[in-house]
Amino acid sequence: MHCPFCNALDTKVIDSRLVSEGNQVRRRRECITCAERFTTFESAELVMPRIVKSNGNREPFDESKLHSGLLKALEKRPVSIEKVDEAINRIKNYLRATGEREVPSRMVGERVMQELRQLDEVAFVRFASVYRSFKDLNEFRAEIDRLANDN
Repeated sequence: MHCPFCNALDTKVIDSRLVSEGNQVRRRRECITCAERFTTFESAELVMPRIVKSNGNREPFDESKLHSGLLKALEKRPVSIEKVDEAINRIKNYLRATGEREVPSRMVGERVMQELRQLDEVAFVRFASVYRSFKDLNEFRAEIDRLANDN
């Protein structure tokens, strides 16, 4: 690993620990040349399936889109970033576990709604209103009634 301060090739690992439910390794490193310390994160690079949009277009899975969509739905709600990251990891694991090279965007959206439902019901209804294109107040009511009946 190159030192980000002096660009030397030699660094040593001082401390390692698991983070993100064991999906990443956090390492504290020290440069042999300049003695500066820095942190790195290591995770397995697993291939995510491509997303097939409703119009037939295919695009690579974009974790940042998933992250921003969840954060938008959870805006001003009492849900920690750690819980959001855990939900993203569960969604990614689910998509990988399908074993498919391509998955419909609808599958991703439904999985996001399942996660949001567990995290925060208000965020779930927010996301569902956009995702399912609610046309009027009655559709909101129907979704809220469905949510209340399932609990």
